[in-house]
Amino acid sequence: MKLVFFNEFSLGVVDGEQVVDVSEVVKDIPRVGPGDLISRLIERFDDYRADIEAAVSAGNGVPIDSVRLRAPLPKPGKILCMAGNYLENGTLAEPRPINGFLKNRNAVIGDHDTVILPPAPVTIFHHEAEAGLVIGKKASKVKAEDAYDYIFGYMNVIDVSARGLGPEGMDAFFMGKSWHSFAPIGPYLVTADEVPDPQDLHIQLWVNGDIRQDYSTSDMGHKIPETIEWATSIATLNPGDVLFLGTNHQGLGALQDGDQIEMEIGGLGRIHLNVNENLKREWPRGVDRSVADRIAGR
Repeated sequence: MKLVFFNEFSLGVVDGEQVVDVSEVVKDIPRVGPGDLISRLIERFDDYRADIEAAVSAGNGVPIDSVRLRAPLPKPGKILCMAGNYLENGTLAEPRPINGFLKNRNAVIGDHDTVILPPAPVTIFHHEAEAGLVIGKKASKVKAEDAYDYIFGYMNVIDVSARGLGPEGMDAFFMGKSWHSFAPIGPYLVTADEVPDPQDLHIQLWVNGDIRQDYSTSDMGHKIPETIEWATSIATLNPGDVLFLGTNHQGLGALQDGDQIEMEIGGLGRIHLNVNENLKREWPRGVDRSVADRIAGR
């Protein structure tokens, strides 16, 4: 099932080329805004799934290109991002030590929204296309072998990054990762049953029609079960929390004013984004080889 918010945050399901409004099915779920609604629905999804499927089967949809899609998780409880979690197309002999950071949940934007690059003294802004997973039930101290039982679904996510901020030699994850609009997600939240092998997903990102990132989640250093085990050994994850699973850095490149971004993971739809930067700074186009080579240890 492909869950979406559309127009004024009506809850819908994508059925082929149509969106079916299922708001009536979930009207009894207490909520404070759409972010709360989707998290509560995820937690109680088994109670509502049959009625949602019946509403979709009724076929009262509208063309998907006639609506405005919104972020499918407008305000997740937490966004946890894995850091340095890829083998860089096999150039690394072994994974780096497992690591991660929290990203501002208010940074979420959705399909056809705009990434706003701040006037901070950065060296460059980068896109990081990633697979994201959404937690389906309370998860604390989960064992790797049980990890998939805690996943509700998957979606496209982009970890927009501002480089060169903070004192030299210090961790600048907050300043680099948590600006408003730095967490595009969507266009759908796809339930886990529709993703046969999340460790074999094809991830692609284009800037102005030119391919930048093009890789598979099979290159992940710390696989999904290990990631969930590690994360939940530190913090309890709740329904609607999101894990950004890391990126392969070999296709990273600059983002700058006027850019058009598209990202797609097979089966998870394609997200479209605009980029705005009032200072109109410019960086070289194409892949940033300096970062790609440094991350790969070249």
